[in-house]
Amino acid sequence: MTNAGRPLRLHPDRLLPPDPDVRSIARQIYDAVRDQPIISPHGHVEPHLLLDNEPFPDPASLFITPDHYVTRLLHASGIGLDELGVGGGPLSEAQSRTVWRHLCSQWQVYRGTPVRWWLESELADIFGVDVMPSAESAETIYDQIAERLATDAYRPRALYERFGITVLATTNDPADDLSTHAALAADPTWQGRVIPTFRPDRYLEPATAGWPDSVADLGKAADVDTGEFAGYVQALELRRRYFIEHGAVSADHSHEDVRTDPLEPSEAARIYRAALTGDASEAEATALRRHMLLEMARMSCDDGLVMTLHPGVRRGHHGPTTRHFGPDMGNDLPIRVEFTDALRPLLERYGTHPGFHLVPFTLDESVLSRELAPLAGFYPAVYIGVPWWFLDAPHAIRRFRAAVTETVGFSRTSGFVDDTRAFCSIPARHDLSRRIDAGWLAHLVAEHQLTEDEARETAEELVTEQPKKVFKL
Repeated sequence: MTNAGRPLRLHPDRLLPPDPDVRSIARQIYDAVRDQPIISPHGHVEPHLLLDNEPFPDPASLFITPDHYVTRLLHASGIGLDELGVGGGPLSEAQSRTVWRHLCSQWQVYRGTPVRWWLESELADIFGVDVMPSAESAETIYDQIAERLATDAYRPRALYERFGITVLATTNDPADDLSTHAALAADPTWQGRVIPTFRPDRYLEPATAGWPDSVADLGKAADVDTGEFAGYVQALELRRRYFIEHGAVSADHSHEDVRTDPLEPSEAARIYRAALTGDASEAEATALRRHMLLEMARMSCDDGLVMTLHPGVRRGHHGPTTRHFGPDMGNDLPIRVEFTDALRPLLERYGTHPGFHLVPFTLDESVLSRELAPLAGFYPAVYIGVPWWFLDAPHAIRRFRAAVTETVGFSRTSGFVDDTRAFCSIPARHDLSRRIDAGWLAHLVAEHQLTEDEARETAEELVTEQPKKVFKL
């Protein structure tokens, strides 16, 4: 099995509907949005990349080692994460070439996956690669990419402008001093917009190891005594305000469930004190976390931060990998999640609050038509997060549209989020979404549910006005 000698050519109609008549409509819709600027309201690119503006060190460090979408299938194919340079320091040239050869020699494992689609788009559209990766072409492709990375046109800021990014949100710990964001904002040579996102997960999970130390760090950052529950809550409020002062528009939350059962103030304070001394039971720690998710919604009503939820993930499923390499190494796996009853306490209090935006995402497709669409079809606060992570793939995005459109249309969805650490994959991910949505809208036109003008208008709103509205940009 080899790709040796096969050309890499991107078909202009890739991912558009196969029916010629529908495809013709989809082309016109796609042409209306293909060159629209990119708004990225949720992602994990490090901001120092754009502040330092240093050349990317090598092809493997750019495409492979930071991207668990890429490494997980190679790992499943028998290549250890250490062989892929994961979790180590900077790669030597020899190491980088070895990692690159692993990717190219295993190229066939990506057939039919969105990862293949993204990588091919990056290779061809950004770096001009015209031969398919293989064991035989690995060195040639590596040299071509490395040569371009050495030029100013391929530094991060130049690519940011080339990609047409207008807003790039990062993900940040509440104790982060945000000095990188402040330095970028103050740099007269920088015209882009990079904003932080408040991610308080580790401060809301009393059952995790080191939680008392984390809470103490939070208190230091906020200059508040967190020895009691009231100080803990105040510290979170103050850090949220600090983030807003540095441009943040949203707070992101990722827990195993989204239950928001309230506790009596005295009970919350009691469990908090017990958790600080390690005496809280697992059930009590979970109850406090669920109460604090409700508190996060209350804070969003007060300070205006959009509240996004990314639940239903079993983090670190393979303990040995997590212990050796750390988090976010491709072994986080989806689990079932329930929203209707879980969010009821939150939505009864805040679901009609003026200005409150709640954006739930899911990896459990079964809840889209059963729970999320009906919730977004009633509560003014709720916008359904578009397919994320394991679901940001062509057929999954189509299934998403099929599951929610008949209940809430397009106006109650979030607009696309790329959720990526791989900087060069941003335009590829947004382009995939635009092509799939163009195809979906074309089907509605072909069925005479929409006019072509309405379809083009909807496509444009999905990539421009919708993310601006939902994320208050």
